[in-house]
Amino acid sequence: MRRLSVLDQVKRDRVYLLLLVPALIHYIMFRYAPMFGVAVSFMDFNLFKGFWGSPWVGFKHFEAFFTNPNSWNVVRNNLILGLYKLIFTFPAPIILAILFHEMRWKKYRRFVQSVSYLPYFLSTVVVSSLLIMLLSPSTGFVNKALISFGYEPIYFLQKAEWFRTIFIASDIWVGAGYGTIIFLAAMAAIDPQLYEAARMDGAGRWKQTIHVTLPGIMPAIVIMFIMSIGSVLEIDFVKAFLLGNPANMDTADIVSTYVYRLGILGGSFSQASAVDISMAVFSLLLVYTTNRICRRLGDTSLW
Repeated sequence: MRRLSVLDQVKRDRVYLLLLVPALIHYIMFRYAPMFGVAVSFMDFNLFKGFWGSPWVGFKHFEAFFTNPNSWNVVRNNLILGLYKLIFTFPAPIILAILFHEMRWKKYRRFVQSVSYLPYFLSTVVVSSLLIMLLSPSTGFVNKALISFGYEPIYFLQKAEWFRTIFIASDIWVGAGYGTIIFLAAMAAIDPQLYEAARMDGAGRWKQTIHVTLPGIMPAIVIMFIMSIGSVLEIDFVKAFLLGNPANMDTADIVSTYVYRLGILGGSFSQASAVDISMAVFSLLLVYTTNRICRRLGDTSLW
């Protein structure tokens, strides 16, 4: 059989290639073309002189970021929130998906599943507003409940030590239900004969979950974990900005709010860009390292 040349393959698949054109244009215009803007982090960008008139300064802004003692506080806050996301937010949809999978009353399961998806469709502004109202020391439901049990009201958003708990708990509430979709799809692909064989061997529901369900969805867990590593430093700016205030700034100040103050409020576009690029490079290294570790430990990896 004659092997087709590249030109012949293009002619054969021209309809499918044409379907790719809008997506390629989108990525080139909105994903790759703006990447040339990272050059401003290597210059003293002046808004009036423009891109071509501003002087090049090399790694000056990167050095300023890494030698500034205040910058390490925001990096530390980012890393701690990212670590908490991995520890608490990542396993939540897996546990919830297993619970859904084990529910035998299908109508009840569908109802609970539908309800659990709803918070995902709320905007971050709405979620932050709900949190502010619920945690209000005077009118919030949480503090009213505490008062009814004889406790003193807690100024949740005025205390730095409560910020991370509120942030991560709201992340779990918003994303856990929607995150179950991927793991439920992975569970649906598990061969039912494996469960039947486990039951014949005397395995109960718990042992079936440990020895059949979890190994069955392990590739999906590994892939999602590697992708989660890449977003460890991507803490929700809008929520941190709306829930943060001078009283809880010790823990609420993260890299994205720091960049906002530098770039938008302070006009230091070059320094803000340098900080953002530093975090992006660090995220890339995290993903690369995690992928290599997963590939060495098992057969599943992104590449």
